Amino acid sequence: MKKRIALIVMASIAAVFSACSSDNGLKKIRLNEVAHSIFYAPQYVAMEKGFFAEEGLEIDLSLGNGADKTMTAVISGDADIGLCGTEAGIYVYNEGRENHSVAFAQLTQRAGNLLVSREANDDFTWNDVVGKTIIGGRAGGMPQMVLEYILRQNAIDPLTDVEILTNIQYASTAGAFTGGVGDFTVEFDPAAYALEQAGIGSVVASLGADSGSIPYTVYWATQDYIAKNPEIIQSFTNAIQKGMTWVAEHSAQEVAEAIHGYFKENTVEEVAFMFERYKSFDTWKESCVFTEDGFILLQDIMEQGGELSKRIEYDALITTRFAENAFDMTGKK
Repeated sequence: MKKRIALIVMASIAAVFSACSSDNGLKKIRLNEVAHSIFYAPQYVAMEKGFFAEEGLEIDLSLGNGADKTMTAVISGDADIGLCGTEAGIYVYNEGRENHSVAFAQLTQRAGNLLVSREANDDFTWNDVVGKTIIGGRAGGMPQMVLEYILRQNAIDPLTDVEILTNIQYASTAGAFTGGVGDFTVEFDPAAYALEQAGIGSVVASLGADSGSIPYTVYWATQDYIAKNPEIIQSFTNAIQKGMTWVAEHSAQEVAEAIHGYFKENTVEEVAFMFERYKSFDTWKESCVFTEDGFILLQDIMEQGGELSKRIEYDALITTRFAENAFDMTGKK
């Protein structure tokens, strides 16, 4: 079993903060997202189209740059809600924390990572990585575990058949690849697209397309926060569901025009291209209900990767009542 760096550093006090009211009368919610990517388009649509405001909420968005950091922000009280991988909540639960986080809504059902090769290859197969070096993700994180899962599915041993670098910080992987490290790197858009545009690499595979349906990124809040603020959690989930429904019903161009303000380094046309690429992989769910089958598969992947100390019952970590209500109210046509 590979040794994993502990996910959460001990916080002095795990305080639970009620949402503060902003000057416009909306309740301000501190949301920490694991990464900033087109991958989370429905969330940005919900912000830009006023779906949160319709629910009486204002989002104060911050960037975690890693699921461990996002989950730390949630359980320490530095964020009210966190968007990150399911594995982060599993690690915290298995560490025995009493006021652990609970997942109440699912945003994506596929891995958002793209495999970028230094060489263009229209006929790429996963056997092409054998004997090569890949800049992967943090050991125990979703990008790394999904990569290893795909390799095993293709009869490739991730420990012996390929060299995977896991010691490069998430925010620095594209820079390391640009500097000449690795034959491949695993990146989200817009970082993957930027490498393509710079002529440094070419996207040759989607981890989401090749791994299947997984509860890749979900929304978390602590047990105490949910118990004290169920109306806020419901309103937040309603807004996310509205964003998911809007994305499903509108074109790539319309989505790009809506969220372009969050990706000003790219043109509207570039945002539309990246969105369409993610859409083609069936990235987003129809509803934000986190189903049990995905939870079982995720734990299977973690076990295969040697990163799961104990399996967890679905009901211990997931609640679906808010998402089910949101879909009934806002998602059904």
